[in-house]
Amino acid sequence: MGFNLPRKCGVMLLPDCTLFPHGGLPLYIFEERYRKMLDEALAGDCVFAVGRLKESGHGDEEMPRVGTAGLVRASREREDGTSQLLLHGVIRVKFIEWLEEKSYPYAVIEPMMSEPLEEGRGLAAMKALRGSVEDGIMGLPEEVRQGVLGLLDQADEAGLMADIVAQQFVDDVNLRQKLLETAGVGNRVRMLCEFFEKLK
Repeated sequence: MGFNLPRKCGVMLLPDCTLFPHGGLPLYIFEERYRKMLDEALAGDCVFAVGRLKESGHGDEEMPRVGTAGLVRASREREDGTSQLLLHGVIRVKFIEWLEEKSYPYAVIEPMMSEPLEEGRGLAAMKALRGSVEDGIMGLPEEVRQGVLGLLDQADEAGLMADIVAQQFVDDVNLRQKLLETAGVGNRVRMLCEFFEKLK
C-alpha cells in the first residue's frame, strides 16, 4: 500500500508517547472518539497521526506541535467494539491548526522535512552512531546484539538510522519528543551519541 499524506487527519493524543517514522506502535482503541477516528481512517486512506500530550505548568494539557503520521498496518475489531491495531510511523508532521469539526482531535498537517547531511558527513555520522550503539549494547547477549545490529544494517542514511535507534533505545519521554522535533539529522545523531555516552 502506498502512502498519500492527507492535508487533514485525525490525531491520537497520548501522554508520554512518541512514535518515530519507520517505527511501529501497537495500540488498543477503546475510547468512543478514537473508535470513530479509526472507523473513518479505515474507510479512507488508513492514515492518522500520533502526538504527545503533555501537561503545561498550569495543569492544562498542551497540544503538540510535531507528531508522526502513520499508516494502519493491521487492525482487529473485538466483539465489544474496541480494536487492537499496529500503526506504522511514516513521516514527521507539523500540526498547523486544530479543527473542531470532528468528535476526535483533528488537525491540518504538513510534512516536517528533515535537514539531511552531505554524503560524506552522513556516512561519518552513521559510523559514529553505530559505534555508540555497539558500545551501549556490549553487555547484552550475542543474539540480542546481532538483532540490534541487523536493524541498523537496514538504514541507508543517517536520518533513518537515527530514527530506528531513537524508537528502539530511548525511553526518556522528553528526549524522544526533542529528537522528533529536531529537523537537523546531524543534531539528532549528536543527541543520540550523547545519550549512549551517559549510559556508560
